[in-house]
Amino acid sequence: MKTTKYNFWGIFWAVVGLLYFFIPLYGTLEFSLRMIKGRLSFEAYRIILEDPKFLESFRYSAIMGLITVLISVMIFLPTVYWIHLRLPSVRPIIEVITILPFIIPVIVYVFGIIRTFSRPPLQMTLHPFTTDILMVAGYVVLSMPYMYRALDVGMRSIDVRTLTEAAQSLGSNWLQILLNVIIPNLRIAILSGSLICFATVIGELILGDFLVRPALGPYMVLIGRDRAYEPAALAILSYGLTWLCLGLIQAVSRGGTSQQLTGR
Repeated sequence: MKTTKYNFWGIFWAVVGLLYFFIPLYGTLEFSLRMIKGRLSFEAYRIILEDPKFLESFRYSAIMGLITVLISVMIFLPTVYWIHLRLPSVRPIIEVITILPFIIPVIVYVFGIIRTFSRPPLQMTLHPFTTDILMVAGYVVLSMPYMYRALDVGMRSIDVRTLTEAAQSLGSNWLQILLNVIIPNLRIAILSGSLICFATVIGELILGDFLVRPALGPYMVLIGRDRAYEPAALAILSYGLTWLCLGLIQAVSRGGTSQQLTGR
């Protein structure tokens, strides 16, 4: 009797959670298909996908996302590796630092960037290229909690010290150890952190808005000011991109688990 009751309530709350999530999503999807009166169509999606401003903003955010992922991996992978290998005592301090983007509002962070880098002698906000550098730096900081924790969890799952000592005994230097030993064992963690970091950049609003760059977030807000169906279609496309990233993480994770279990 207890088992049956437990199963019933487990199924009940699972259904409630699914309905809570999918009913608004279905409403948004159904509304986005009602642009042409009297029938369902993908007209709103066609307008969005054919809008040059959408393509420009998505291309810009995608490029910024890829650059942010690359720089984040280059910064945090050696940092997390060295902390696990040589400096485990500083891990609590680093963990506190990496959650600061959750504590400090983004608007405060952006105003700090503008006030610091818009004055002489730097004045980096006067030119698009230097402003893009500030954008990437801001994205790296905002995505820091996700990238750091993904790499930290992956590093905890392997024996860093044993792998390092084995590689050193074979004559490998530090760069060879990172490239040939650590990274192959952390490919799932790196991919997970990279996809979450990329999704964060794609949906970020405040940096692109206040630094006046053609990012996807400000475009989504601009579309939502004077249109009805196109913002709903854009929201569904954003959900789809997020689910695609999560699906890639799940697929690679299953592949990595299978490879570890089979030894192939």
